[in-house]
Amino acid sequence: MSQLTRMRELRDLQAALRTASDIAFDQEAPAGEQAEVLVDALRRALTAAQSLSEGPGETGCREHPRGAVDPLYGDKDDPLPPGWGRCLLCNDRRRRATRAARRA
Repeated sequence: MSQLTRMRELRDLQAALRTASDIAFDQEAPAGEQAEVLVDALRRALTAAQSLSEGPGETGCREHPRGAVDPLYGDKDDPLPPGWGRCLLCNDRRRRATRAARRA
């Protein structure tokens, strides 16, 4: 990740945390639209913080580094086809393509 990208992510993280902090430490508990804004700010903060971490995500996938891990990955009873990785999103795309090819 370039230094410019890291700085942009850090600014995004700081802005989201400031927004969340302003809402969370207000005199009254957030409700309705304020609660939705708080949730959105916390999601943005989490996304920015995750992007600052080094290395590939849990999936090892370049396209979906923070995606879900396929529950069949490493399953000895129902193994994935050779060459398939840990990324559930990529494996699901492969499954759908395989089904579509069989139907054709």
